[in-house]
Amino acid sequence: MGDKRMKESPIAGEDEINGSTGLRTAETLLRLLPVALCVVALVIMLKDSQTNDFGSLSYSDLGAFRYLVHASGICAGYSLLSAVIAALPRPSTMSRAWTFFLLDQLLTYLILVAGAISTEVVYLAYKGDASITWSQTCGSFGGFCRKATASIAITFIVTLCYVVLSLISSYRLFSKYDAPIAYNNKGIEIAAFQT
Repeated sequence: MGDKRMKESPIAGEDEINGSTGLRTAETLLRLLPVALCVVALVIMLKDSQTNDFGSLSYSDLGAFRYLVHASGICAGYSLLSAVIAALPRPSTMSRAWTFFLLDQLLTYLILVAGAISTEVVYLAYKGDASITWSQTCGSFGGFCRKATASIAITFIVTLCYVVLSLISSYRLFSKYDAPIAYNNKGIEIAAFQT
């Protein structure tokens, strides 16, 4: 009933090696792009500190920004490693396809969450929240807020890259399976609903 059948080809991986070099090249380049973007976002955030008459403020003072720095570092490392592996002209195995699929999904959500929580902190820094006595910090620390906003914007571009990578890895994984087999309804009544 829940039969998962793999498509069979005469030579395992033949179509992977011969027919999809364009897709492999595009995937490799798309995996390299987040490396550069993550490093840029990471460096901008690491250098984000400001001192003035009101005091000093650094990225390390806010947990959301520390999380963004760690997530950007993890994504840069994974992107570099996965780009090297994706560039190798080896046949795609089921374990490799599942690994890329799961890790691409995980990293997509990791970087999305990092961007989302950092966006909330920057929003509060720009607008404040009187109900919790959080004042508008960006009036006093404008340079800090601009750098944080730039880092977050780059993080969302990285998120878009990972969404596309997730779609590619999903396609690579699920195209290895045949479509479900149609079953006859022998002895099973199915209610027909009238609209």
